[in-house]
Amino acid sequence: MEKITQYFKTFLLWELMQGLAVTGKHFFARKITIQYPEEKTPLSPRFRGLHAQRRYANGEERCIACKLCEAVCPAMAITIESEQREDGTRRTSRYDIDLTKCIFCGFCEEACPVDAIVETHIFEYHGEKRGDLYYTKPMLLAVGDKYEAEIAARKAADAKYR
Repeated sequence: MEKITQYFKTFLLWELMQGLAVTGKHFFARKITIQYPEEKTPLSPRFRGLHAQRRYANGEERCIACKLCEAVCPAMAITIESEQREDGTRRTSRYDIDLTKCIFCGFCEEACPVDAIVETHIFEYHGEKRGDLYYTKPMLLAVGDKYEAEIAARKAADAKYR
């Protein structure tokens, strides 16, 4: 009896009918469409977007040029050059991130001992040329200055999980 059932299932293309049933069920279901610029989808609290460099409250940049973020970056998207200042401290003279190489893994943020480099929740950025997605130190500091209040609030909310 099983062979006859198998024969009819083969003859009637049973697997194809099952697939068409699934397609039909979703074809006539109500569609959910987000009208993107006006409506935003919710983001995860740990979403990693555009990079930013932060400053201390006195306006001095946080980065101490330890180069841990450059060392830990699996895509080798970060380039750092450092120099010694008059007071003996070390700061970056060049800090570049190539966002075309970056995989947004968050390792740079985790490796930074002073929370100088962070990944914000900004995902609405673009570049018309390859060079537009090459962020330099002044560009990263400008992003950090603009969104510092949001960055600090998100860091404080996530602190208990780190």
